[in-house]
Amino acid sequence: MVGMRDVAKRAGVSVSSVSLVINGTGYVSQDMRAKVEQAMSDLNYVPNELARHFYHGRTGIVGVIVPTIRHPFFATLTSQLQREFSARGLRTMLCSTVDSANGEAQYVDMLRQRSLDALVVAAHTTHDPDYWASIGRPIVAFDRNLGARIAQVSSDHAHGGELIADLLMRTHARRVVMVGGPRAQFGDLGEGRTTFPTVRYVTTLENHLNESHIAHAYIESGEVFELAGMCSAVRRAFDEHADMDAFVGSDLAAAFAVQEARARGIAVPERLQIIAYDGTIITDCAGLPLTSVVQDFTRIAHTIAEQVEREIENCVRTENSVTDDSSVDSHAQNESTESIIPVTLHERATTRR
Repeated sequence: MVGMRDVAKRAGVSVSSVSLVINGTGYVSQDMRAKVEQAMSDLNYVPNELARHFYHGRTGIVGVIVPTIRHPFFATLTSQLQREFSARGLRTMLCSTVDSANGEAQYVDMLRQRSLDALVVAAHTTHDPDYWASIGRPIVAFDRNLGARIAQVSSDHAHGGELIADLLMRTHARRVVMVGGPRAQFGDLGEGRTTFPTVRYVTTLENHLNESHIAHAYIESGEVFELAGMCSAVRRAFDEHADMDAFVGSDLAAAFAVQEARARGIAVPERLQIIAYDGTIITDCAGLPLTSVVQDFTRIAHTIAEQVEREIENCVRTENSVTDDSSVDSHAQNESTESIIPVTLHERATTRR
């Protein structure tokens, strides 16, 4: 196997000079750089990328924690994230918490031990904000509120609720049934606050329905990874609310609703309108093209990746700085950002015009 010594011998320079060229540290003349690069080309030498990252105190790996990869939303998200990280020279390490009981703890340990450069948290956690802030390493939350000191990226779910409410009022819906996750998540921080920004679309929709005196009900479908539970919840909606004229749920729930309506001879959208929330490929695979509130996965992933890069750079800058003024570090640690990504409504075959 070709190593740096072989490159140095071929180029007629020292091993340390080859190291300077590869790692980009210190001054190297253009002539020497050209010799080293030519020798690398002649010998087909490929630098060990992981070793280079370790040299700079990094691994080039970002951990991504999701509740499950079986759900189309998280499958789409992780695919887009991997593409964005790869374009930035970063690798992705994925953890599905439903398939790994200690996955979150293991990834946090890896982050603390610097086996990961950063962590993207897109799964529910029982830890409080002080826990996440105490880690002191790059963390970005997606659709999760991990505290004021952790950067967060979310879709504009409140606007998503407004879009659905406007459509339902325009099409004269009178009895709306929503299917979604555990209601306890809506205020798990107390005083009406939640770690789940996604629920804002439901609460916003409910507020508008109340103001317009439109009857509505909510059926819990279990956790996001409980796909069988979601299917059962959709059947309950039809069994317990036979007079509903509008159904709202995730892409999967809406797809199940289309199939259930067909099985029961209910015309969509003439008798029952169905609205999906997420905008994954499932909206094209339900038998009818689903009307849906679409989350911009490309922009979400791009924003998360940009924020991860900023967090890594800030962390490296802080660790490399030599200062006795602790207030500077304290101020930096208390700064966080919240990026809100717009959503759009795609009206298709499952709602009326």
